Amino acid sequence: LAVSEALTNIVWAPLADGLDSVSLSANWMWACRSQAGEDARLYKAVQALSDFCCALKINVPTGKDSLSMTQQYPDGSKVIAPGTVIVSAGAEVSDVKKVVPQVLVVDTNTTLYHIDFSFDMLQLGGSAFAQSQGKVGDEVPHVQDAEYFRGAFLAVQELIYKRLVIAGHDISAGGLITTLLEMCFANRKGGMEINLDALDESDIVKILFAENPGVVIQVRDKCKEEVEEILEDSEVGFVSLGKPTFKRHLLVQKNGKHYSFGIDALRNTWYSSSYLLDCKQSLNGCAEKRAENYKKQPVELYFLPSFKGKFSQYHINPDRRTPSGIRAAIIREKGTNGEREMAYSLYLAGFDVKDVMMTDLVSGRETLDDISMIVFCGGFSNSDVLGSAKGWAGGFLFNEKAKETLDRFYARKDTLSLGICNGCQLMMELGLINPEHEKRGQMLHNESHKFESSFVSVVIPKNHSIMLGSLGGSKLGIWVAHGEGKFSLPYKEEEYHVVAKYNYADYPGNPNGSDYSVAALASADGRHLAMMPHLERTIFPWQNAYYLADRMNKDQITPWIEAFVNAREWIAGNAQPL
Repeated sequence: LAVSEALTNIVWAPLADGLDSVSLSANWMWACRSQAGEDARLYKAVQALSDFCCALKINVPTGKDSLSMTQQYPDGSKVIAPGTVIVSAGAEVSDVKKVVPQVLVVDTNTTLYHIDFSFDMLQLGGSAFAQSQGKVGDEVPHVQDAEYFRGAFLAVQELIYKRLVIAGHDISAGGLITTLLEMCFANRKGGMEINLDALDESDIVKILFAENPGVVIQVRDKCKEEVEEILEDSEVGFVSLGKPTFKRHLLVQKNGKHYSFGIDALRNTWYSSSYLLDCKQSLNGCAEKRAENYKKQPVELYFLPSFKGKFSQYHINPDRRTPSGIRAAIIREKGTNGEREMAYSLYLAGFDVKDVMMTDLVSGRETLDDISMIVFCGGFSNSDVLGSAKGWAGGFLFNEKAKETLDRFYARKDTLSLGICNGCQLMMELGLINPEHEKRGQMLHNESHKFESSFVSVVIPKNHSIMLGSLGGSKLGIWVAHGEGKFSLPYKEEEYHVVAKYNYADYPGNPNGSDYSVAALASADGRHLAMMPHLERTIFPWQNAYYLADRMNKDQITPWIEAFVNAREWIAGNAQPL
């Protein structure tokens, strides 16, 4: 089942060579030599996994072994961890834009199908349901026919290649009922009306809670005939389950009996475990705030009417191989890790990109004299051991050549600079955004005092920054990933050139508790921008955790690319001759 779950998770991506693309990693955790029989059990488990993978024609080239999972105490007592294997799957994707989302599409002109991957009777042994009853059980589901499993996998892949599946979810922990509910949880509207009469099992509990490998897919009614033909030709077992509904419930029917589940109430139950863990990890009441707001803060998007979503709108050539003559430098320190996404964003917008290490500046090898824009990328410079960007800032402040180079660059009137995440922290630490202020703003630990990684929406107010000025009035989705992202600003909001604000003032929509919900600040003249969220990780629709559904498959690019294009165009019109 570990292998089958890894594969039913990865099946939603169109793989370059189907199942032949897949490689597995197996992490064995076993209490070997701790008591009689454990070594034999491990051997038997490895043999079973090997046989199954050979039958599927996939490899397991790597993994990790933890074979001393035993804790012994001075009184002689001993605790033995249960034998476990964790399997991860990886593969080359043929087209990332065809990856199927797990979110129910609330369209009554669609149908939900159950596709069986196990070729086995429904069993409850080892299931989450059994464990919730204080039991384990002795009859567990199996994949009875590896060749059948392979055929089911490839059939779903064919449906995805042909764009016939608009949503899908694997069946694993929690069974079919959890699969259906999770598809609904991810959409704030609508529900499902399901009829289980076509399933060859009379026990409603087994139908809903058995964890036999399988998937649920959603297809448009106009494509049903083609979908069913492909599944039948592949000799794969499937049944029609039902349809979405605009009512916020999951209605299940079996043999004339109806069972109604309130989606929002069950989502609270589903979330409760996360809340209890959050309480142990988050400070300052952030766990309670997340529990209060997690259903009240949807990602909101608004694109300006002028945005067309096409490369041609910005005169972008993604296949460009000739220099443009407009040069940007990425400056990085040990621990910087966002330079590749940033370099590509700059290149796509028309820059020639240069890679500059701090050692180049400290030694004097790099002067930045031929550079029009510098970018400080995200990451964890010097592993954050001195605090975020503190050590990086010291590299400029306490090295004469690096400081002279930076001062000379900022003294020019034809330059731009951008700091993202760790780079934003650096710019604030060096006072590069508001050098006129007597009291400097600071970047503090997130209000939750833990690392925050999430997809949020930001509002771009009317502003006169070079990069974000044309996006004023937009609401855009963006990734955040930081531990010290709280803007602590000593002056009133109007003393700052705020160019991006989190869409919600409260946590988690404001992930760090920044004053005035600030996500980005610009210098008074608009040329220099310090921003905590990662716009360079959100330039393509497929990079977004949420995107406007009617534009997802139409747009080549997101509005964030405009920031980089604006920078290139400004430099082209303002650069001074060398």
